[in-house]
Amino acid sequence: MKKKKNVDQIIRGLVNRFLHFFARHCYPSNVRVVLHRMRGVKIGKNVLIGLDVLIDDDGPERVTIEDDAVVTACCILLTHQRDLTKYHRGGSIDALPFREEPILIKRGARIGVGSIILPGVTVGIGAVVGAGSVVTKDVPDYCVAVGVPAKVIKSFDDRF
Repeated sequence: MKKKKNVDQIIRGLVNRFLHFFARHCYPSNVRVVLHRMRGVKIGKNVLIGLDVLIDDDGPERVTIEDDAVVTACCILLTHQRDLTKYHRGGSIDALPFREEPILIKRGARIGVGSIILPGVTVGIGAVVGAGSVVTKDVPDYCVAVGVPAKVIKSFDDRF
């Protein structure tokens, strides 16, 4: 199901794509952060965004990355996907509506290389997502989650 867009939406979309292209491929990280902020991504202080990070073109304003977080190279942050709750045999996936939900990466979280964060996910304070993980559910504070789908394999307590 395609949404009809007016001229203003098309121009905003093109500007968003242009900024996204440069944000994915420019150096250094602080320039990437500035470009993503211009796209509408809410980004805190001291955030590192690696090369070739794809932040959803459909809804960059639905992504929040808090202070001191790191999103390493080649990660994908998706804030929309097809709602499959009414999908059935013989049906068309293209006819299904999109589900749009925000992503929140909390303070001090680390997202490993090549990870995918799906709509509606919160990655907790100080949490670590292992490389190549697909995060379909929230990751609690101070935990390590790895795999496809990502599962919590370790939790840290307050003591050192």
